[in-house]
Amino acid sequence: MIKGILGKKLGMSQLFKEDGEVVPITLIQTGPCYVMQKKTLERDGYEAVQLGLGPKKVSRINKPEKNHQDKAGKGYFYHLKEVACDDVSAVNEGDEVKVSDIFVKGEKVKVTGISKGKGFQGVVRRHHFAGNPAAHGSSIHRSTGSIGSSADPSKVAKGKRMPGHMGARQATISNLEVIDVKSEVNMIALKGAIPGARGQLVILKKQEV
Repeated sequence: MIKGILGKKLGMSQLFKEDGEVVPITLIQTGPCYVMQKKTLERDGYEAVQLGLGPKKVSRINKPEKNHQDKAGKGYFYHLKEVACDDVSAVNEGDEVKVSDIFVKGEKVKVTGISKGKGFQGVVRRHHFAGNPAAHGSSIHRSTGSIGSSADPSKVAKGKRMPGHMGARQATISNLEVIDVKSEVNMIALKGAIPGARGQLVILKKQEV
């Protein structure tokens, strides 16, 4: 059984339960995904499948990519990612993978994506520093402050929290509940928020107990 699927974040919404509770949800378009390659224990040392998502024009693909994706016979895709699979012998290259075959309503999943990029940020936003006193005459409200001793060791320690690039990193959110699965439109609704902007590629995987 394939233990994951690729998708694109559509955005967030909300729904109401029967008792009136409001549940925030994230909608994810999960296909169509196709098996592009199989990884076997004998040849690769592990079992997995490579999935393709997002049609790509043949004019935008180079020769090595074309030769690789031609084997599945399902066209060409922008995104190729591996997910775990229990028994690759039961899967064939070119098979379509549907979200309803993997996830069911009520189970827990984990989602991996690239977080939103925030650009260059200061320590107040990046590391939640409190900032300096804001009294009259002060002009360094959001500065970093002292970053080390001038005597010993006379250098800035590695790992010091400083201003810098924020976001645009891989992030994984675990234990997200599946609220609904729409197999006819290849869509899944998860409770809560997931990493990334709208249209961002995400990988959904079964939550191991």
